[in-house]
Amino acid sequence: MSLPRILLTGKNGQVGFELQRALAPLGEVVAVGTADCDLSDAAAVRSLVQRVRPQLIVNPAAYTAVDKAESEPELARAINAVAPGVLGEEAAKLGAAVIHYSTDYVYDGDKDGRYLESDPTAPQSVYGRTKLDGEQALQAATPQHLILRTSWVVGAHGNNFAKTMLRLAGDRDELKVVADQFGAPTSAALIADVTAHLGRQLLRERSAGFPFGTYHLAAGGETSWHAYAQFVIGEAIDMGRPLKAAPDRVLPIPASDYPTPARRPHNSRLDTSRLTQAFGLHLPHWQHGVRHILRQIL
Repeated sequence: MSLPRILLTGKNGQVGFELQRALAPLGEVVAVGTADCDLSDAAAVRSLVQRVRPQLIVNPAAYTAVDKAESEPELARAINAVAPGVLGEEAAKLGAAVIHYSTDYVYDGDKDGRYLESDPTAPQSVYGRTKLDGEQALQAATPQHLILRTSWVVGAHGNNFAKTMLRLAGDRDELKVVADQFGAPTSAALIADVTAHLGRQLLRERSAGFPFGTYHLAAGGETSWHAYAQFVIGEAIDMGRPLKAAPDRVLPIPASDYPTPARRPHNSRLDTSRLTQAFGLHLPHWQHGVRHILRQIL
């Protein structure tokens, strides 16, 4: 019996990099990056799927430059909204399934508690709107989809908030970080490992009522950007990294003091109980994943 073929996009991104490792035991992984296929070109995306003929498509690729998207809405839309729909259409022709990733930015961030998958969406940025449009395009294209909404992704590979804080703390005596936005830093490795768990079950049980749909995937616990920065810097110092700015020199500021072209959600907390109950998972605390990443990069 031949191994299933898995098409993985965005192989050089934070999540895509980890997915190459996590998906490898499941079958033949065909991993592509921007140099292999321009996801803003719908015809190229169709051609890619038709050529590979996968049983499973895993799509972490996205236009993620949140502020830049405000001035490049058409490019963001092509990658974030159109491409997922095209992947879904081609998957449906092959009888394949699609695992796709979305974001807390599909919500307005004004809810007091954690967001449920059933809560109304109200994106406040081009990035958020195009990601929501991508969800809807995939849903319309094929019922055989998993959409995993995640938040505050951090990985050992690629650029992210933790690495930025380490760089700034090495250059400056004092940092100012937003303290009134809340979420859970979620490691790319955790996202990849959960995806592999779901993918294994999907490939094995798809004909037996696999629970397709939309799920929240984020690490346990919650924090602010300010407390997150303090944790990263404190852990790095404990691991022997010399930094100019100690945790007590990371000063809290409101988001209003740090205006950006795209509005960030005040509340990015995602309720993950639907995912954990459906698939029998435990999602570890965010500090566990961040600490593991720091050990890799320091």
